[in-house]
Amino acid sequence: MDIDFELQKYDVSRETIQKLKDFVTILRDWNEKMNLVSKKSMEDVWGRHVLDSLQLMEYLPAAVKSLVDIGSGAGFPGVVLAIAMQEKFPTAQITLVESITKKTVYLKDVCQKLGLNNVTVENNRVENIVFKNIDVITARAVAALDVLCGYAYKIGSKQTEMLFLKGQSHAQEDAAARQKWRYDADICPNRYADGGVIMKLRNLRKLK
Repeated sequence: MDIDFELQKYDVSRETIQKLKDFVTILRDWNEKMNLVSKKSMEDVWGRHVLDSLQLMEYLPAAVKSLVDIGSGAGFPGVVLAIAMQEKFPTAQITLVESITKKTVYLKDVCQKLGLNNVTVENNRVENIVFKNIDVITARAVAALDVLCGYAYKIGSKQTEMLFLKGQSHAQEDAAARQKWRYDADICPNRYADGGVIMKLRNLRKLK
């Protein structure tokens, strides 16, 4: 894969591309000390993780001002989006939520080294945090869709849009979630994961 060619599809600057490359370097260093991503997936870190996250930029609302990433872990998609949004949406604020303390230490180190002053890292469970006026909620490889809907319902509103990266079981997860929730959904193909999708949800309501 020609990484620079793929990155240019997202119309990002050379500075943003360099910052993404610096992020990968920091991730590699930290991955030697703790298991943030598997060694096998690190072999294709750009396709499996970075570009997989970056494609969400296409689905952000034009006036996005706030984004909450649930279970940020190694920084996907949250850190990748924060890097790109620093250029495209310079006034937007991103919150990375991670309950595992050592991962938040890593995330804070990443943000400090990359100068991501648009990011706040929260060392907590998402359901324990009070948010206001969230435009977008993202998540990747965190929980089943019905659980994510529960988180989103608690911290967001009907106007909040959700972007969830899901794998081949997305149809089953959708069916299970609709036993508890109602929402409008667009199911978009994932360019970088066979059988994977981006689930774009909005107008989330709880079944009575």
